Amino acid sequence: MSTDAQQDSEEFHAWQRWHEGRIVAVAAPHGPLSLTGTHWLADHPEGRIPAVPGLWREEADEVVLTATPEDGLTVDAKPLAGEVGLGADRGPIDASRVAQGERRLVVLSREGLWAVRDFDPQSPARLAFRTIDATPYDPKWSLDGTFRPYDSDRTVRVENADGRERGLGLSGEITFTVDGAEHTLQVAVEPDGSLWAVFADTTSGNSSYRFRFLRPPAPDGDGRVRVDFNRTLLPPCAFADHFICPFPPPGNTLTVAVPAGERNRIDG
Repeated sequence: MSTDAQQDSEEFHAWQRWHEGRIVAVAAPHGPLSLTGTHWLADHPEGRIPAVPGLWREEADEVVLTATPEDGLTVDAKPLAGEVGLGADRGPIDASRVAQGERRLVVLSREGLWAVRDFDPQSPARLAFRTIDATPYDPKWSLDGTFRPYDSDRTVRVENADGRERGLGLSGEITFTVDGAEHTLQVAVEPDGSLWAVFADTTSGNSSYRFRFLRPPAPDGDGRVRVDFNRTLLPPCAFADHFICPFPPPGNTLTVAVPAGERNRIDG
């Protein structure tokens, strides 16, 4: 297919809408660029987090936040003077329970450890951001794949972007063919049935970020699935250093180049 024909196709226009939507979402006031810190409470046993107002303590199965009016904190949009118990925030960042003006302070729990994330729309990363460098749609990289679930879910320990090792759940594999050779990626299954892979390829760390995400749709009843590398995603840690993205599990580094999808963040 010629380049002109590709750019006139419905697939190209759908990809272009997706790409433009991604840029808007990333640059949103509380998008990934606004994360200025992930503060593990175990690193602050006295409860004081530098540059974060309030006193944050872990108690049993929750985090207890104590604040004075001078801290300027709100919980559920009401000023906090005293203390409140908090669980992990699971909704959109801008809907988190704790705020200070435009800032959102998000409670996080991972493997029994608690943290507070600080999202600030005035973060240097968000102010510097210009766009996402991505390869325009190429039908060559929209592939037929097959999903094969494991007999039972597996958990592997992988290094995360913050240097700590954590468990990564895997539910099966997708296989697909590139230039006549079969390749396999291990994937997790999301609650809605869609798939998620963390992978690297021979472009990683060179012409693209060091690893990327792929989110194929839910397979059909026969395991057929569209493996569209045109929609390869940069992980959140490509936009802010304070995310704890998992690195690819063993076996998820492809031996081919995947010059498709999102490649890198571009700052102005």
